[in-house]
Amino acid sequence: MRLKLIALGHNQPRWVADGTDEYTKRFPPEWPFELTELKPEKRAANRSTESILATEAERIRAQLPKQTIVIALDERGEQLTTRALAEHLQRWSREGPAATFLIGSADGLDATLKQQAHHQIGLSKLTLPHGMARVLLIEQLYRAVSLLAGHPYHRD
Repeated sequence: MRLKLIALGHNQPRWVADGTDEYTKRFPPEWPFELTELKPEKRAANRSTESILATEAERIRAQLPKQTIVIALDERGEQLTTRALAEHLQRWSREGPAATFLIGSADGLDATLKQQAHHQIGLSKLTLPHGMARVLLIEQLYRAVSLLAGHPYHRD
C-alpha cells in the first residue's frame, strides 16, 4: 500500500526536514511513503478564513491519488494507539491501493474536506506545531508498518 502525506506548509525548520528524511527512507518497498508539501494560501484582511481554506482544499484535492483512502488530521479526530494505527493500515490496505493523510495550514482543513475524508484522526489533544505533527505522523506510520512486518522497532 502506498502512503502519502499532503501537508500545507513550507519553509519548515531544518529539524523538520531532517526528521522527515530520516523516517521516509526507512519505509519498506511494500509500503512506499511520499510527502507532498503545498504552500498555504496567503492570509489577507479581505479574505475570510473559510475562503482561504476552500482554496487550499481545492489544491489538496488536486493532489489526491485515485482510489485513495483519505485520513484528515484534526485535533478532535479519533486518538489512536500505535497498534490501532497499524490495524487501521492493515484494514485500509485491503480496501484500496493507497492511504493519504492530510495536515492543514495554520487554520486547519476546510470543513467539507474533513467531512469527505474517510477518517479523522488526532495525534494528540495538545496543539502541535505543524512541523512537529508532520514528523510525528511519519514516525508513527513507520512504526505501525514496522509492527505489521514484525520488526522489533516497536516495543509495548
